[in-house]
Amino acid sequence: MRRNSQWRIPQLLTFVGAMVPAVPVVAQPPQAGFGFNGVVSGFPTGVVSVTGGGAYDLKTDFVHSAGGFSCLADVRQGPLSTSINPDDPGPCLAGQGVRWDTAALLPSTTFKCTGAASEMLKTAKTSDTTVVLQADFYRAGDSNDESFTAQMIVSATDIAPDIPGLQNLWVQGVGCGTAIVNFSNK
Repeated sequence: MRRNSQWRIPQLLTFVGAMVPAVPVVAQPPQAGFGFNGVVSGFPTGVVSVTGGGAYDLKTDFVHSAGGFSCLADVRQGPLSTSINPDDPGPCLAGQGVRWDTAALLPSTTFKCTGAASEMLKTAKTSDTTVVLQADFYRAGDSNDESFTAQMIVSATDIAPDIPGLQNLWVQGVGCGTAIVNFSNK
């Protein structure tokens, strides 16, 4: 009798184990990925080229994105006009800029494309076709110490239909622009 119970217990454990639902042991993939390349302007000074991409999931606040940037004309207003790096003060001047990375995924932000008092304030919300980011921008020689921090919007659709042309990229204090944008969704 004892010999039969030795075989029944492992069989019982195998049966019960099969009844327990499997729990994933790896992280779930992000809900959306994106890539873009464009130029923004519209405020009184500054033109910035921005490129990059990454992945994000608003449900979990996950974001991992980065890319390159370059100031094509001096930025004299907004976050890119005042360095937060005490070792490299001053605005982003034409020819400066190397890379950017993400500090945070934002659920939404308000923005203007031109900074004009007459322009209506708009709102962009992170979705499966739009991502709102808090980004750190770096100049050459600043290593891992960011030079500037500013918000960005990347969208597959027009974020400012009241302005002529397609506006699907925005950098805080610089303005809007047209970018080649691709989103992939889970």
